[in-house]
Amino acid sequence: MRASQRARGEDVALVDALLSADERRRSSGVRFDELRSEQKSLGKLIPKASGDEKAELLKKASQLAADVKAADAERDAADAETQELLLKLGNLVHPDVPVGGEEDFVTLETHGTIRDFGAEGFEPRDHLELGQLLGAIDVERGAKVSGSRFYFLTGVGALLELALVNAAMAQATAAGFTPMLTPALVRPQSMAGTGFLGQAAQDVYHLPNDDLYLVGTSEVALAAYHMDEIIEADRLPLRYAGFSPCFRREAGSHGKDTRGIFRVHQFDKVEMFSYVAPEDSQAEHQRLLEWEKQWLTSLELPFRVIDVASADLGSSAARKFDCEAWIPTQGKYRELTSTSDCTEFQSRRLSIRVREGKQVRPLATLNGTLCAVPRTIVAILENHQQADGSVRVPEVLRPYLGGREVLEPVAK
Repeated sequence: MRASQRARGEDVALVDALLSADERRRSSGVRFDELRSEQKSLGKLIPKASGDEKAELLKKASQLAADVKAADAERDAADAETQELLLKLGNLVHPDVPVGGEEDFVTLETHGTIRDFGAEGFEPRDHLELGQLLGAIDVERGAKVSGSRFYFLTGVGALLELALVNAAMAQATAAGFTPMLTPALVRPQSMAGTGFLGQAAQDVYHLPNDDLYLVGTSEVALAAYHMDEIIEADRLPLRYAGFSPCFRREAGSHGKDTRGIFRVHQFDKVEMFSYVAPEDSQAEHQRLLEWEKQWLTSLELPFRVIDVASADLGSSAARKFDCEAWIPTQGKYRELTSTSDCTEFQSRRLSIRVREGKQVRPLATLNGTLCAVPRTIVAILENHQQADGSVRVPEVLRPYLGGREVLEPVAK
């Protein structure tokens, strides 16, 4: 755990503080049990005693009662401190994860061909210019109505979102996922249990009057769906595909991706979520990655897969793979999907267990973005644009757009 904390760039001293608190919890628990046993034994002697002996026993009983109360309080305090420190620790980093910060990822594979717009004879437009030509994106009125990093999808923009969501859900359903429409508001225990009230807390919207949180991903609701449950082993794997709005404060992103709809406060997403036996989590992680690659390949997007470095994992992930699509006007790959193996981290915090015969133990949870809508629209518009400002529709989306093969600019 110390090595894992060090790899994450987190406080290693937290591990020693936790060990100390746990030692106090156990020793105070032992002392409480011993005092309670002595108290019970004394309680049996008092009715049989008389005179000075009884008075002495009653005096001792009074002192024991105070000692038991103090030991109980000490045990509860140590237990509370242990639990509080446990919640501050991130998941154990998988040994194969590259150590380092955001730029220390390892590229695992690259797919598709990056277009040479120069050879095609025109300069590519960015997604916002294309979106405005198509009558698909309106950020000015989004800012007027709600502030910066909000937007309207209009006309074919709205239809394109619905096509993406339906196509993604169709792929997930064909792969055996159960489609889910999830709540956008969750209780604190759901948010904390999935690991989003630690280092990610500053990015979360909180409604103090109701003590509810707006989710940044349907992963939260899907993880908490089986909270406090024991699942029979023969039901695994359980796979859900959740659709929900997602809300992120984007704290710390001042000045980053301010143009267009790449980094926004509200967006819709289709998320894959799996419950599996712990020994199956690495294989399931690869399956989730394959489904993401299948999706991006069907959208005919050039992309690469990276093994995310330790300090960029997020507290719940033991390992994370990102699929990054090429964005022509930025001249670089940007994250479109992500899949994380959270091992037993979330299930322990949410008390979700699997029963195999007489054995009950925590299970493993995993998540994977299938389609984060705005960023996918960005990638589609920029990669499939044509010289006249029109955009070719990938074949996989055409059935969901009434057979439309091209999105045409609208007359102003």
